[in-house]
Amino acid sequence: MIVIKIGGSSGINLDHVCADIGVLAKSGKQIVLMHGTGKEADALGEKLGHPARHVTSPQGFTSRYTDRDTLEVFVMAACGKVNTFLVERLQKLGVNAIGLSGVDGRLLEGTRKDAIRIVENGRQRILRDDYTGRVEKVNADLLRALLERAYVPVIAPLAISYQGDAINVDGDRAAAMIAGALGAEQLIILTNVPGLLRNFPDEASLIARIDRNRVEASIDFAEGRMKKKVLGASEALGLGVKQVIFADGRVEQPLQRAREGKGTVIE
Repeated sequence: MIVIKIGGSSGINLDHVCADIGVLAKSGKQIVLMHGTGKEADALGEKLGHPARHVTSPQGFTSRYTDRDTLEVFVMAACGKVNTFLVERLQKLGVNAIGLSGVDGRLLEGTRKDAIRIVENGRQRILRDDYTGRVEKVNADLLRALLERAYVPVIAPLAISYQGDAINVDGDRAAAMIAGALGAEQLIILTNVPGLLRNFPDEASLIARIDRNRVEASIDFAEGRMKKKVLGASEALGLGVKQVIFADGRVEQPLQRAREGKGTVIE
């Protein structure tokens, strides 16, 4: 069982990724795929006259401020475009992929944070009317039922709150929760860099191995969105996932390379 997270930034080669998923799926490996949406949501927001607003928490984590209008744009990009066309790519390769979001069948549940604390111009402030949250429960039975029938679930980074609101969630941390709930042997997080870099953006400074007991300390090296990926890795390991790999999604055979130890391996 492998859980794969495809980053939503530019640069990842989806043809290479999907070809590798095809090879793994046809070998009998069970796969769950989570994808990001950042680039496409930003582009759609610009076209619709509702540009994205990215904010930074007091802890240094960046996220998308998601009011209801932004949530609608995000859903259009995540479910309407990215998810559907990923499923299309995989179906062309003979992979029986099925598209879902975390809202479907309450696949992913969590608490909606209707207000968030941010740092802006050196000062802390509160933003309200937010539709974000963190995944706290995974409907693992639904995923197992699909996997047993040889489907490859392709999941958009949305969840449903306990009150029934759709919420935007971090895909890396959601993938970690899924990997933990399914007892996955590996969580592979594909990015547009070779892995975690000691001196970003110097790709020669790749950190090849991290001991699972030192994961949280390595967050000091993470820049921007990589901070959430490191946090997700720590959470996955805490849930019993044996190995987490940050790997390069720009290259040919990215998953095969990751499974051979190319990238940043955490175990």
